[in-house]
This record gives sequence, C-alpha cells and structure tokens, in this order.
Amino acid sequence: MTTDCPWSQDAFLTTLAFAAERHGDQKTPAGFPYITHLASVAQEVMAALAAKPGRNGTLAVTAALLHDVIEDTATSPEMVAERFRPDVLAAVMALTKNADLPKERRMPDSLERIRAQPPEVWMVKLADRIVNLGPPPAHWTRDKMAAYRAEAETILTALGDASPFLARRLAPRIAEYGIHLDGTGLAHLPPTAG
Repeated sequence: MTTDCPWSQDAFLTTLAFAAERHGDQKTPAGFPYITHLASVAQEVMAALAAKPGRNGTLAVTAALLHDVIEDTATSPEMVAERFRPDVLAAVMALTKNADLPKERRMPDSLERIRAQPPEVWMVKLADRIVNLGPPPAHWTRDKMAAYRAEAETILTALGDASPFLARRLAPRIAEYGIHLDGTGLAHLPPTAG
C-alpha cells in the first residue's frame, strides 16, 4: 500500500531551484555550496513529517528551503510574495532575524515570531539548529561556542513541542556540542588574544 507524499514534490523542486539561484555562489562554513545546508534542513523536516503525518508538509518543506533567503541574500519579501503563497512569506519572515535589533534581542524576537506561526515553522527552526550543531568553526572563541550552545537549548525549550521527533534529534546534538565545552560552559581551546 502506498500513501500520498506529505508535501508537494513539484513545490519542492520549484523552491529548491529558486533557493539555489538566490543563494548563488554562497558557501557553508565547510566550503560546500549553500544549497546543501538548505537541503539538509529540508531533509530533517521531511523525516519529521514522515514520523508524524498530518502536518502541512508543503509549507514546512518550502519554508525549510527558503529560511535564509531574505536574511542572507538580496531577495526581498516582495520577491518571495510574488513567487510563493502568503503562508510561506509569513514563515520566512518569522525565520528571518531582524537585523535592526540589537544582537542580543534578535533570537528572542525571532522565537516570538516563530511561535506565532504554525508548528510546521517551528519545525524548520529546530531542523536548522540540528544541522548547524556540527563541530564549531575553529576560529570561534569559547564565549561564542558557549553562547551558541545556550541558544540551541533556548530553541529546544521554546519550540520542541512542535515535533518530538526533531526534539529527540536536537537534544543529543546539544549534548555532543557540549563535548567542546568544559563543565563551566567554556570551550577547551586556548584563550584568544585581545
């Protein structure tokens, strides 16, 4: 017996092409084309959708592929609105940090806006942090690593109810990331100069 796909395959392909074009030559910190990050986030979301059917899979997967398009490219909200449904634009806007706010307010503000969206949007933020919690870049300071881990814990606490599947994926990633930190929350790295 087969079941219908919980997301539109046509929407996936159209969105993937749009995201690849908009992100162009951008690279991940590991040097891969940026579209690999977006596809990895979408894959985490797809796995969660398969684990718990009944969600708006097209919204979740589309938002996963577009979650950085306004924040990290020259794509305007109007461009997204022209190509995608209003719920997709609302999702992407919620997932986009407000650069006009002081840095310490950006994540709390984004989490507030994400929590006002359907759970499918929450899932994207959880999936994004799962993907981003690999080994930290070598140039990160102890403070940066500790702050990133604490931010991941905040995301899990704020959004984990949207997807127990993704919450179970994120929690060990946070713990594994902690191996780079000692019991005081500081990284086992030499102190940075200046």
